[in-house]
This record gives sequence, C-alpha cells and structure tokens, in this order.
Amino acid sequence: MDLTPLDVRYQEFPTGLRGYQKEAVRTYLAQVAEVMEGLIRENEGLRERLKALEEENARLKEGEGELKRAVVAAEKIARELKAQAEREAELIRREALAAKEQVLREAAEELKRLRGEVERAKQEKALFLGQLRALLEGYLEALRRLEAGS
Repeated sequence: MDLTPLDVRYQEFPTGLRGYQKEAVRTYLAQVAEVMEGLIRENEGLRERLKALEEENARLKEGEGELKRAVVAAEKIARELKAQAEREAELIRREALAAKEQVLREAAEELKRLRGEVERAKQEKALFLGQLRALLEGYLEALRRLEAGS
C-alpha cells in the first residue's frame, strides 16, 4: 500500500471513550506528513541526480569508446608508419648496395683499363729502347767503320 503525505495528513481515526486527543493526533500527523513530503522531495531530487549521473556515465562511456577507437587507430597508424619506414630503409639499403656494386664495377673496369695502358706503355718503352739500342748500335758500328777506315 502506497502512503502519501496527504493520506497521513487527513487520516481519520475512530474515537473511543478515552481515545486520543484529536488535536494532538492531527499535529503529529501533520509533522509526519511534512517529514514524508521532505523525504519524497529528497527522493525525487536523488532520482533526478541519479538519472543525470547515469546519463553522464553513458556519455563518458561513449567518449571512452571513442577514445579507445582513437588509440587503436593511432596504434595501427604507428605500426603502418613503422612498417613503411622499415620498407623504405630496406629500399635505401638495397639502393646503396647497388650503387656500391656499380662503383666497384666501374673502379674494376678503370683499374683494368689502366693496367692495359701500363702494359702498352711497357711494351712501347721496350720497343723504343730496342729501336734506340739498334739505332745506337748502328751509329756505333758506323763510327767504328769510320775509325777503321781512317
């Protein structure tokens, strides 16, 4: 049975021979009704506060969900960026190795060319020295003949 402050305030009691004093009962019932009214108002206020807190809690949970999704997305982006950086680093490393191999090939070719030139220069020197020797020997022979003929 629900009891309201109005029910308490206007409750009628049967009277007996030596029953309660009606005015004292009415005064007490009025005080009980006032206390009940205060409790009901407080209860309503608490219900409204609870409703507001539940709404705020729901809003905060939604914000928390969004924040979690943002963190997950940020972690995914970070992993993707890291993977991209690793791929780029590997590509740069491969390009550097390829460039190094190209430089080494070019240096080897240049070394081979220079060795060929040195070999040709040695051959030309030997040929020149041989021709010079032959020429000088020819002059020496001619000089001997001149000396012998005189």
